[in-house]
Amino acid sequence: MAHRLRRTGPPFATLAPPPALALGPVLALVLALVLALGACGGSDGSSSGGDGPGASANSAQAPPDRVEPLEGPPPEPALPVTVASADGETVTVASAERIVPLSGSLSEIVYSLGLGDRVVARDVTATFEQAADLPLITRGHDVSAEGVLSLHPDVVLAESTTGPDEAVEQIRAAGVPLLVLEPALSLDDIGPRIDAVAGALGVEAAGGELAERTAERIEAARGGIPEGGERPRVAFLYLRGSASVYLLGGPESGATSLIEAAGGLDAGVESGLTGDFTPITSEALAAAAPDVILVMTKGLESVGGVDGLLDIPGIAQTPAGLDRRVAHIDDGVLLNYGPRTDQVLASLAAQLHGGGA
Repeated sequence: MAHRLRRTGPPFATLAPPPALALGPVLALVLALVLALGACGGSDGSSSGGDGPGASANSAQAPPDRVEPLEGPPPEPALPVTVASADGETVTVASAERIVPLSGSLSEIVYSLGLGDRVVARDVTATFEQAADLPLITRGHDVSAEGVLSLHPDVVLAESTTGPDEAVEQIRAAGVPLLVLEPALSLDDIGPRIDAVAGALGVEAAGGELAERTAERIEAARGGIPEGGERPRVAFLYLRGSASVYLLGGPESGATSLIEAAGGLDAGVESGLTGDFTPITSEALAAAAPDVILVMTKGLESVGGVDGLLDIPGIAQTPAGLDRRVAHIDDGVLLNYGPRTDQVLASLAAQLHGGGA
């Protein structure tokens, strides 16, 4: 589940279940297992108990979890179009009346383009309000081909981590155009990813408008981040307590670009980790020596809040643990790198630099 901004308004610290798409292949497999075990559940945008004194100021009531479509009437797709799929296939899209995005991140882009009324199904990671009543046809990139085909889609949008392969091939064998997109792993990937989705749906102009709006909002969020001074070391931890999954992010976790943009240093990278994630150990945490720990909201809840997090061996002994400095952002947006990343960036920056959110 692999591995990148959005509307104006105040930043918020709790934004919603795990972005199965931008977390890297190893974590994709982990999350698929966790979801299969029922460990993720839904998200209500709130944090659990445990945010006691000394925790980051991140327990403010979150605004409604909604996607903001472009202003004006919905764009009308100019079809057919033929586009290259990330898996080497060439895909021709002749109609976009019934769209099935197989990840929350892709759903977010489609809705932001103004095509939400054409979406007929959702992935478990599509947690925003507009998608809440759609039938669920994927869980942790475990796609039900039968479920997808029963909805008679005109086009299916998938991630490079979507599987199993047999399901993808079954959908294609039924004659349904299925486009695979590479996940976004950094802020720089957001614009090209929006353009790719918009191009495949025949709304290139809307894609350009959304990419521009997103870039402007990210730049505005960056404008509020303090410059100079010492940059806090931030360790991104992926936690699922009910499944005993405790991982420390490295350079391919998908969080590095966001942490750096928010004015921090990725502690996993600074400590010499390679790849996406490594199991949490006291030694790894000591080497990372984070000033702040970054987690997904549901992950924090799954271990019993900040108090439970500090019970994980090695965490209480880090600078972040000693100061109870824990930043959390909802699972459904933290690593989506899409039209709402500006709010993620603003929230993280506020938590890292003590401004609250």
